[in-house]
Amino acid sequence: MSEALAAFRPLADRIRPTSLDTFIGQTHILGPGKPLRLAVESGQLHSMIFWGPPGTGKTTLAHLLANTSGAEFVAISAVLAGVKDVRQVVEIAKQRQDIEQRQTLLFVDEVHRFNKAQQDAFLPFVEDGTLLFVGATTENPSFELNNALLSRARTYVLRRLEEADLVNVLKQALNNREHGLAALGLEIEDAQLQQLARAADGDARRALSLLEIASDLADEQGRIDAPVLAEVIGGGVRRFDKGGEAFYDQISALHKAVRGSAPDAALYWLARMIDGGCDPLYVARRVVRMASEDIGNADPRALALALDAWETQERLGSPEGELAIAQAVTYLACAAKSNAVYMAWKAAMKDAREQGSLDVPLHLRNAPTRLMKELGYGKTYRYAHDEPDAYAANENYFPEELAGTRYYRPVERGLEIKIAEKLARLRERDRLEGDK
Repeated sequence: MSEALAAFRPLADRIRPTSLDTFIGQTHILGPGKPLRLAVESGQLHSMIFWGPPGTGKTTLAHLLANTSGAEFVAISAVLAGVKDVRQVVEIAKQRQDIEQRQTLLFVDEVHRFNKAQQDAFLPFVEDGTLLFVGATTENPSFELNNALLSRARTYVLRRLEEADLVNVLKQALNNREHGLAALGLEIEDAQLQQLARAADGDARRALSLLEIASDLADEQGRIDAPVLAEVIGGGVRRFDKGGEAFYDQISALHKAVRGSAPDAALYWLARMIDGGCDPLYVARRVVRMASEDIGNADPRALALALDAWETQERLGSPEGELAIAQAVTYLACAAKSNAVYMAWKAAMKDAREQGSLDVPLHLRNAPTRLMKELGYGKTYRYAHDEPDAYAANENYFPEELAGTRYYRPVERGLEIKIAEKLARLRERDRLEGDK
């Protein structure tokens, strides 16, 4: 590549590490004695999938694997490529293997974008060793990749980089004389590097991009002052992948914090989702679900408050609506917890699906016609309001096959304490009535 073209390459690409010793982060798989490092050092490479957030080193690791193994590095993007492109890569790889006795490492970025047919196109050539397959994805491979492909490749999970790791990445770029920024003589304090690292949110590529922009705005002496830094990092959005793995991880964390009676953590995850661009109406809908699933009749006010928050968001929008959702989330987290209704509903639905079309008992059927009355519809029905305390003791309201079944079991928390006491009294009356 010419010097002119190289100058247009992003900083993150220009200073890509060329050895494991200069690679920063991911020590859980690359540290001494760790699985991927052992595979590299032993020369026993295998097909693999790198799963992790953006900017954690997936592409760089693929390059390193090719360098250390002597394989030819070929990259395609699942966004742009199709089966035809895969076949072309395979043909060239076969020729390279036959003529040069050299393996081809095929790196497929965003491999989750390939459909089943496209993923299946790899399988025979991964199986026979024509290709050393390395896929990169930000999505959970369990959901996005074929089992056949997963069974032939080992999955390595890459983690977001810590702030200290990102500071080291930035220092590496500042000290790199051949392809980095050392020649510019930039003056930037450690505290400013920490600001850039924090704004990058675990993404090394973003950190280097921010540093490169800051270097372009430095004064003639190479100083990056506070106003320049504020301009560079202003308006950064934290990681929030709508509809992706991070999306569901965060809503799961919010739900579990509410269920776990942790209002502060619940507010944090709510803030993360709103700050990341999540639709507040989606959150409001999920909060209504939490109110029924995890609080239920222990505190029925929770559902009303959740619905009020949803309506407030619809009517007023942001930021007023978001504050109402935060109020509901806080209340739900602090409220008495019960999943009794949730569990009862699941059990009732299970019986409804599995027990077939059980008949409604005759005494519970309406009898609007003479024929129905002659058939005994409603004949022995006991009108509850005519009974003591408006309760027909020992009456059966189930199909005969399910008589006596119990789904709802109130917990000893909140209002359900009183509900449980009432139901216990009524069941005692049922027992006494049955003994007569």
